[in-house]
Amino acid sequence: MEEKIHLSDREQRNILFRLLSYTKPHKKLIGMAFIFLLLTTIGDIVLPILVKIFIDDYLTPGKLEFQPLLILGSTYMGIQIIKAILMFFQFVKFQELALKIIQQLRIDVFSKVQSLGLKYFDQTPAGSIVSRVTNDTEAIKDMFVTVIATFIQGGFLLSGIFIAMFILNIKLGLLCIIILPMLLFVMNLYRKLSSRFYLDMRERLSQLNAKLSESLSGMGIIQVFRQEKRLRAEFGMINDQHYEAGMKNLKIDGLLLRPAIDLIYVLALIIVLSYFGLTSLNHVIEIGVLYAFINYLDRFFEPVNQMMMRLSLYQQAIVAGSRVFKLLDESELAPAQKEENILAIEQGKIEFKDLSFSYNGKQDVLKSISFTAKPGETVALVGHTGSGKSSIINLLMRFYEYERGDIFIDGHSIRNFTKTELREKMGLVLQDPFLFFGTVKDNIRLHANDMLDEQVEEAARFVQAHTFIEKLDDGFDHKVVERGTTFSSGQRQLIAFARTIATNPKILVLDEATANIDTETEEAIQTALSKMRKGRTTIAIAHRLSTIQDADLILVLHQGEIVERGTHQELLALGGLYHKMFLLQNGVVESMDVVN
Repeated sequence: MEEKIHLSDREQRNILFRLLSYTKPHKKLIGMAFIFLLLTTIGDIVLPILVKIFIDDYLTPGKLEFQPLLILGSTYMGIQIIKAILMFFQFVKFQELALKIIQQLRIDVFSKVQSLGLKYFDQTPAGSIVSRVTNDTEAIKDMFVTVIATFIQGGFLLSGIFIAMFILNIKLGLLCIIILPMLLFVMNLYRKLSSRFYLDMRERLSQLNAKLSESLSGMGIIQVFRQEKRLRAEFGMINDQHYEAGMKNLKIDGLLLRPAIDLIYVLALIIVLSYFGLTSLNHVIEIGVLYAFINYLDRFFEPVNQMMMRLSLYQQAIVAGSRVFKLLDESELAPAQKEENILAIEQGKIEFKDLSFSYNGKQDVLKSISFTAKPGETVALVGHTGSGKSSIINLLMRFYEYERGDIFIDGHSIRNFTKTELREKMGLVLQDPFLFFGTVKDNIRLHANDMLDEQVEEAARFVQAHTFIEKLDDGFDHKVVERGTTFSSGQRQLIAFARTIATNPKILVLDEATANIDTETEEAIQTALSKMRKGRTTIAIAHRLSTIQDADLILVLHQGEIVERGTHQELLALGGLYHKMFLLQNGVVESMDVVN
């Protein structure tokens, strides 16, 4: 998903104001940082004046009186020491401000990711999302740490220096003003040119993260099918594009940052020296004033150079901010529920009424689906890949929003239940269960603090998972690595069953829960499933028809439509699609077109 290649001035301003809005809760901290900043700036302005006084009032006339010089020198050193201390506190306060802002921004982004609908994750690589939460927010932190402090301090210092210049010599101060339009022109030109290159760099970095994430997730497949060379080439191509975008920006930096500013500095120096040179023909000039002006020019261009160098960080932060806010403004949210309702799922009766659904808004994957699952019944969904089985589960679990038709639970639209009620009363077991890093106990209770250890163990016993759990090192406190890769498929599935049954759901949703299980483990899982289904309304997707022969209702789907419905025996008697699938799975025929 490509990013736009340019941000307009208005968009950049809006992003900056939005980033600055995160400073509102930290007014006290900002006030303290600004006070320290103002005091250090005053110190920078006063120091050249002290040197000017020393040169004009004491050094040039030769009046080297001990006590005044001691006071002058002590004042100079005292200001330097106080300035160093204030700079330390200023640095700490701006760092603290930046960390607090980025902490909140990352929480906002992470919370937003949790609220997005699955459709967004279908369209966006995981690595790209990770890049926005980590790399982009880190770039924004740099802006708050260095850019804002530098620009504010630079603004204070430049204003103070100009005031001091005018106090020393009004005519020369007016002459020096002509350098301001030049500086503003260079800064504006740099900002416009660099923004597009930073957008390109950020997008390439996002693609690098996405490719890395994909490679790590699929490392087993990559090595088995010897795809290392191809992946290296693809990664290298994106890396080269990132390098090229970086080089373009470096060229802009090399031209418009230090060299251009140094050229303007030389021009300003020529103006000052020319003025004093011409003035000296008719009037005596004060060496201290000359020193002060030269010193102020140095001090003037030092913050200008710093501001110009920080412009690159500023542009990176603005580009990163645009990407972060694009995620925060994403409208592809998880389906909304009427959270103010107090409806409760009591019986678990499920009704689909004329439900049609499309993922892309063009082609329907479900067409007028209607069926009823009575309390305590098991309804099985069978059909070939792409027939719409998983889509029915996704809509029932409210992973996607639908517009045509409706789903009812206990006579109420599924939209009218709170999200909490749906998640508490509906249990989902997937084909490939996901285990989190932690312990077995943590994975069963999922950090529900009100669930006692006895309840966890009871859930494991109910699904017969305790048999292998008690043999593990530390039993229920056994450490689970990422995704539970040290467990077999059957063990992961049994832990997932225990996790689901621990919440005591009214409705059970099984998405090919036995598809990847070996024959020996399948017997234990089938026993667990039978116990779990008792007294619960169950919707089950199954590829193995042998696992759903006792279902109260079997729905046969083909191209998004229910083409057959009935019990196992009734469907066999029909001699239709289900009958052909049954024969094929039982090896009665070696090959047949089950679609026709």
